Amino acid sequence: MTGTTGSTTGPTTGSTTGRDTPLNILIVGHAGRLQYEAVLFALSLDAATPEGRAKLFVAEPQPGPLWPRDPRMSPEACDILRDLGAEIIPFESRHFGHAYPYGNKIEALFALPPSEPFVFFDTDTLITGDLSEVPFDFTRPTASMKREGTWPQIELYGPGYTQIWKSLYDRFGLDFASSLDPHWPEGYWQHYLYFNAGFFFYECPQRFGRRFLDTALTIRDDPPKALQCQSLDPWLDQVALPLVIHGLGGGRGTLPTGLLDGSHSCHYRAMPLLYARESDELVAFLEAIAAPNRVKKLLKEHEPFLRYIYQGRGAKVRAMFDRDDLPRREQGIRNPLKRAGLWMR
Repeated sequence: MTGTTGSTTGPTTGSTTGRDTPLNILIVGHAGRLQYEAVLFALSLDAATPEGRAKLFVAEPQPGPLWPRDPRMSPEACDILRDLGAEIIPFESRHFGHAYPYGNKIEALFALPPSEPFVFFDTDTLITGDLSEVPFDFTRPTASMKREGTWPQIELYGPGYTQIWKSLYDRFGLDFASSLDPHWPEGYWQHYLYFNAGFFFYECPQRFGRRFLDTALTIRDDPPKALQCQSLDPWLDQVALPLVIHGLGGGRGTLPTGLLDGSHSCHYRAMPLLYARESDELVAFLEAIAAPNRVKKLLKEHEPFLRYIYQGRGAKVRAMFDRDDLPRREQGIRNPLKRAGLWMR
């Protein structure tokens, strides 16, 4: 994949694993923040993964009753994405739309070529290594383990982790015991299968999408009684995802550690977090791929990119933190940034 907006060498290089066909990569792009993140994602993929080894699909929701405004990307963003080799694929929002935009990642799966392996990434990700080097086992799906114990939130007199998660496995006829991690004690969140939905993969987008959709809609519309005190917004996708992955024969550890969310990708989530915690090498990579004038003109329309990448706010954030001694929880980064007036997404 070679674009016309200029590219640079990514932080990680290496030989191909010899895939015969390009790896299908899926992101979602729509008007607002995601279209700018999608362009930055495509630039990073273009720079880090050699031409012909990956095919980028940018799924775009179409106008409809679930969107109060047109959700499609701007012509300028679409032109740059296409010049970088991306294919923009439309999809209809039938179940989520504006009310729950995280559902885009579920409905977008049905727009991909059927029966072809895929890897989904959130748009707030940079690809930093050749994705064809990653030994995906598409028959054993997994997702990002870069997460915190965000769900469920245990109430003082309410059901605990085991009761909540077991009620979900029982609802879908899944074996709960085999999903547990015995390295962590019962009642601690890491004992239970829980992912961040920043990436996931499987051998067929339609099969994964159908199970993901059915699971999410069931949890949303008819949750088990044990969930009655639990919020599902914005966590519905992350509640459904482990059930989907477990039901399709996947789980933890189906991908070597240190590749995705490591040497080959960075789920930065927000510009202040990237500048606070990522390496000098990754920051230099980001600023290099965002430097061409055509790219800069578009990305400056998004205020966080304007302030942090182009106007020096990223350097101010960087000076506040020691990358070798970062707070253990993300809240420990966000709160000082908010007090300093340097938080923005």
